[in-house]
This record gives sequence, structure tokens and C-alpha cells, in this order.
Amino acid sequence: MNPMTNLDACEPCLPLPPPSVVNDGELDTGRYAGRIARIDWSGLRAAQQRSALWRRCHHKRWQYVGLAAEHWFIGLAIVDLGWAMSAFVYVFDRQRRQVMLDWSQDGLPGLSGWVRDQPVQGGEARFRGLGAELCIRPVAPEVASDALAVRVVAGGLRLQVELDLSHAPPFLLAVGPVQGGLGHATQKSPGLPATGWFELHGQRHVLQGATGSLDSSNGLLARETAWRWASAHDGRLGFNLQQGYFGNQENVLWLDGALLPLGAATFVFDPARPLAPWHIHTDDGMLDLRFRPEGARQARRDVWIAASDYIQPVGTFHGWVRASPSKPAIPVEGLLGVTEDHRSRW
Repeated sequence: MNPMTNLDACEPCLPLPPPSVVNDGELDTGRYAGRIARIDWSGLRAAQQRSALWRRCHHKRWQYVGLAAEHWFIGLAIVDLGWAMSAFVYVFDRQRRQVMLDWSQDGLPGLSGWVRDQPVQGGEARFRGLGAELCIRPVAPEVASDALAVRVVAGGLRLQVELDLSHAPPFLLAVGPVQGGLGHATQKSPGLPATGWFELHGQRHVLQGATGSLDSSNGLLARETAWRWASAHDGRLGFNLQQGYFGNQENVLWLDGALLPLGAATFVFDPARPLAPWHIHTDDGMLDLRFRPEGARQARRDVWIAASDYIQPVGTFHGWVRASPSKPAIPVEGLLGVTEDHRSRW
């Protein structure tokens, strides 16, 4: 894949990121191609009108990593809810079509960890818990290294992976208003070469030809938040789709090094049968895919002050995408990724 953006395919090209997600007290709403150094809501006029307690409880940050390989899919996240910390990691065996590890733990912000406001370079997400540690950080922050180290020790899993950002196509930065909240920003990556290994219950597996992807999100969100999400990547093609609280702000397609905006996404599936096939398409005629689940990680929790109803199926996408509505369809066959249906009270 050409590491440079293919401008011929970029119709239209997205602008470069602004210096800040806030401009003159207001959201600098838009979709941008590139990375932002820091997500800072302190200058947002609407936030200044809310109490410090409201801002603390409604400020949500998370760092998610997806690792896709021929026989495995691994998903992990570190989440700062403002009033609590949470982390999870799961390992899905594609040959057995089975979740081999599903670990999660809660903790206290500051004491158990943090998610920094620097979404990629210079930032860090860390969780320390009972017999567990998860860390996502630059390989060499003192020299501005363009690689991320992912380290996990949790629930019988040991994982060490590096993600190479040095030749990556543009990241997506999406900024905008959200339903019931004040604002949200997310930095999504294209497919990133991933190298490393993991040990599960004493058995080591080397990740060969793996692809990683990042979701670095930060927002002042509503207490009740819901979304549907889909993400999949390989060396040439990838996409990120969301239907819910953030509208179509983060809907994009990566194709041959170009980052292309997509329209509103529709997810057609049976919530009572989430492992049945899904149909996902965008209203601009640039993406139409069928998703075939192989298995899923799911969790349902309700502890009164907080609740989460979550399922993330792992599987393959089949169908087509286009570089623009007028361009010919490009087949997609067997692209490994995930979908998600998620409702939170947080």
C-alpha cells in the first residue's frame, strides 16, 4: 500500500485537523484527516457554564485497541468514566469460534489508572488492578517514536504488541455535538501493522501478518448513551461506521491511502439474534456490506448508578465499497472486523 494519500481517490479530501477541538468557545465541528496533539474541553463555553462535578462525571475517555490476525481477534480497552475506571480484554479463537478469555475489572480514577488527553502521540492509557496491568503508550515517548506499545497481564493472558504508525495513511479526527451531551472528539486509526505475541494460560502464539486499529475517544457525554459501531481493516482498505449519539461524524473509508468521508450508516440486524448476519450500508451509495459473525464478546451489567448492555460480534465483511458514488464498486470479501451494539448509563 502506498503510504502517501492517493489524492485522485479523495473526493473530497478532508481538511487537516485544527490546533484545538474548541475555537473561540465553540466546538470546531468537522471531520479531519490527521492527528491532533491534545483534546482539551477547558475553553468550551458550554462546559464552563456547568459545575465542576457535572464536568467530572460526564467527561468520558477511552482507548480501544483491536488486533486482527488469521486465527485470532483480540480486543482491549481502558476506560475513564470520570468517577470510575474500567478495563477489559478478550481473545477470540477464530478456528474454534470461541471466546477463549474474557476479562474485565473496575477501579478508581487516578489510583487504578488514567487515559491521557493526548489521543495518540505522547499520550498513555494505563490500568492497574488486582493481578492485572494494561498499558498503551508510545514505544519511546522521549524521542517522539511513531510506534505504540500495547502490554497486557490479566486473567492468564500476557500480551506484548507494537503498532507501527510510521507509514500510516491519515488518521480520522472527528469533532462535534452529541445527543444529550456537550461535545465529543474521536481519533480513529487506519489499519496498522502489528507485531508481537501473546501467551494464554502458558501457551505462546506469535501474531503474524496482524493488523491493529485504534479508537481514542474523549467527550462530555450524556448519562444515557447508545450506539452501533462497525470497524474492519487490512493493508489496503478499512472503515469506521457509527449509528447513534455521534451521528455520521466518524463514518469514513480508508482506501489505497486515502481517507474518504461516508454518509449516514444504517445497521440492519436482529438484536435478539446478534450472531445472525448483519446488513450495513451508507446513504451515499459508497458502502454496502454483509457481516457474518463468528462469535461475540458480550456483557450485561446493572449496578443502579451505572449499567452497560454490550455485544461485540467478531466476523467477516462481504460486499462492496466505492471511492465516490460515481466510481465502480470495489469488492470486499472476508475482511475481518467487529460490529457492536452498546447501551450505557454512565
